[in-house]
Amino acid sequence: MKTRLWGIGLLIILFLLAGSLPAQAAELKFGHYAAETHPGHKAAVMFADGVKSRTGGKTTVRIYPANQLGSPPEVLEQNKLGVIDMSLPTQGALDKYVKAFAVVMLPFVYDSYAHAYKVLDGPFLEWVAPTLEKENLVFLSNWEWGFRNVTNNRRPVNGPADMKGLKIRVPPEIQLQAAMEACGAVVTKIAFPELYMSLKQGVVDGQENPLAVIYHNKIYEVQKHLALTRHVYNSMVHVVSLKTWKGLSAEEQKIFREESKKAGDFFRKAIQEDEKDLVANLKEKGMAVTTPDAAKFRAVMGPAYDQIGKYAGEDNVKKFMKMVESAR
Repeated sequence: MKTRLWGIGLLIILFLLAGSLPAQAAELKFGHYAAETHPGHKAAVMFADGVKSRTGGKTTVRIYPANQLGSPPEVLEQNKLGVIDMSLPTQGALDKYVKAFAVVMLPFVYDSYAHAYKVLDGPFLEWVAPTLEKENLVFLSNWEWGFRNVTNNRRPVNGPADMKGLKIRVPPEIQLQAAMEACGAVVTKIAFPELYMSLKQGVVDGQENPLAVIYHNKIYEVQKHLALTRHVYNSMVHVVSLKTWKGLSAEEQKIFREESKKAGDFFRKAIQEDEKDLVANLKEKGMAVTTPDAAKFRAVMGPAYDQIGKYAGEDNVKKFMKMVESAR
């Protein structure tokens, strides 16, 4: 009997001691697709460092860059299910769940980075954030990716006529497919981790991405021509699983939002500063660069606008375009 009572007493003491010990630090998983040299990864590290510092080490964030947890659509699905805690999908990935995101990537709708930010950080964010939570994701802030440009191995591109017949890789996003097809290109969908090898092996003639992706992912090693089309703008969107979000205290949620915004602002500034030098750097790497007249491309985008409108919903397009015009 004494032995039994002693054992129960010991358990009670251990239980009380455990309750008085500091809570074990939580490690959250954060997956994204940017290369480790890309400003996107540096922004993710900045976010993780900020969270760790401001929570006194209670919450740490482990980052998995460069598609380590799967392709972008796979990572987003894991995030929705709560398997991982955070990710950086583009609007083109998010529109598979919330159609309103599809309108962000309408071709040639923004005058500049500042114009895009004014729309996306203001009325657009207020519109879509509540809807995204129904898909088990919380919208923290807009980050960056950039205006997209075309590369290929066959010929210089100075207008839509030069795109005709080119086999161009696009991600599984209807806006980019529609824009390239409106120019006469033959579109092929290839997962981002397979892009470099597909270009090297000649599976496709070219691809389209922001300058930072072309540079940091060494696309210049397997492409000859760069056309500064700036046909579509899109960005990474920092989202956190609703399951994870509900497990955070109000103070932690405040920290997450503030550190996300800080990292996103750094990312935006870094991309714009990088782009001043990237064209020259890509020329040094051997790429031939053209600067086509955007008006020529915009003139053939009718079919693309129609296709995207059907996908996104005409009412969503009209609502978004009012935001775009008001922000000019």
